[in-house]
Amino acid sequence: MGELLIQSENQDSRLTSRVAADPSGVDMERVASTTRAIQDIGAGRLAPADALAAIAAISRAPPAPTWLFTLAAAAGAVALAVIFGVEHSVAAGLIFVSAAAGAILRRAVARYSANAFIQPFCAAFVAGVVGALAVRYQLSSSLRLVAVCPCMVLVPGPHVLNGTLDLINGRIHLGAARLIYAGLIIVAISTGLLHGLALLGVTLPVDEAARAVPLWQDVIAAGVAVASYSVFFSTPLNMLAWPVAVGMAAHAPRWAALTLLGAGAATGAFIACLTVGLILTPIAHRSHMPFAAIGFASVVSMMPGVFLFKMASGLLQIAGGSQTTLGLISATIADGMTAMIVTLAMSFGLITPKLVIDYLRETSTKTRSQAT
Repeated sequence: MGELLIQSENQDSRLTSRVAADPSGVDMERVASTTRAIQDIGAGRLAPADALAAIAAISRAPPAPTWLFTLAAAAGAVALAVIFGVEHSVAAGLIFVSAAAGAILRRAVARYSANAFIQPFCAAFVAGVVGALAVRYQLSSSLRLVAVCPCMVLVPGPHVLNGTLDLINGRIHLGAARLIYAGLIIVAISTGLLHGLALLGVTLPVDEAARAVPLWQDVIAAGVAVASYSVFFSTPLNMLAWPVAVGMAAHAPRWAALTLLGAGAATGAFIACLTVGLILTPIAHRSHMPFAAIGFASVVSMMPGVFLFKMASGLLQIAGGSQTTLGLISATIADGMTAMIVTLAMSFGLITPKLVIDYLRETSTKTRSQAT
């Protein structure tokens, strides 16, 4: 259990208090409701005496129901498989079932343990076992999408992006804490996945690239993936249209960069995130929506989870030492570097337009206030 430090200052005094907090999840419904409550207090629509009751009610808002959470996990995993080039309906069906089983298992485990790492480990283990069986019965290609895609929906994208953005903004301690937390979850996912695969002697290839898919498939699958992640984050329904539409629009220039121009994964991710930042920053200001509620869901499907899993598999193979080759070592290093560069590219793509637009907005506001 963590804690939150709250400071209130005025000309005569400074009040500091600490309250218990456990910021391990992402619930944008609570964020949006709290933001509205703060705005209502400032505008005088909500009395301070009623504010505590309103915040208490917001804190008890439930997450997405299990059936919707399960459907979102399954649909999101299949959508990511389409983006990475799944070719057979049987493989897509196995991905759907594996991701759904993992989601149900996560909710069941959560009833008995609040440990943040057991849930993704168990879901990833199930995905590894199903993926290994698919390989054994020749129902999965060399990309191992049956094993990888159900695990990709487990990657804590918001924590990785938030941590990187904190480091870029100089909030070193907060950024490091978020990245360490996200890193431990990724380790738990990788461990569960690799243990599940190892039961049947299957490994992840470290040098396989994703297949190219038509633009219309990529864009539609991106919309489904964004909607799925929005369910994970409990995004309010009145905000859902924006991340879905912008996420689909951002995948078009990414697809063009990767397929037509031959650009790398980092360049494609940067272009997509830059597009999202340019479109959603003014929309978030105008509609009084938290940027994180609509921005992160639009891009988190591009998190380089597959590169992290392949890097983990490569490190395990190197540690085994039986078939260590220069190609295996170089491919493992390349996967790790690609994951890091893609994450940085996504963070810079999101934050650059936001910083510029926020600065221009503040400058314009100051100019108008001085003129009056």
